[in-house]
Amino acid sequence: MNWDRARGNWKQLRGKVKEQWGKLTDDSLDVIDGRREILLGKVQEAYGISKDQAEREIEEWEAQHLEDDSDVRASRRSKRVG
Repeated sequence: MNWDRARGNWKQLRGKVKEQWGKLTDDSLDVIDGRREILLGKVQEAYGISKDQAEREIEEWEAQHLEDDSDVRASRRSKRVG
């Protein structure tokens, strides 16, 4: 599943996001609406962590919950490296 599909399945995924990042409010989850970059910012804000740390946490979450989306994760990693 990629993040475009995640947006389409956001109602199902938001519970898994809430399990991982319990400090995110329902309003925040509504704003995120399956958009990775918004999730990144909300995780940073809620937990007071760096963008790099939030990125690592999201990548770990993706590996567990979006595991059939290896192309998207590889693409994100190459953008950060390059």
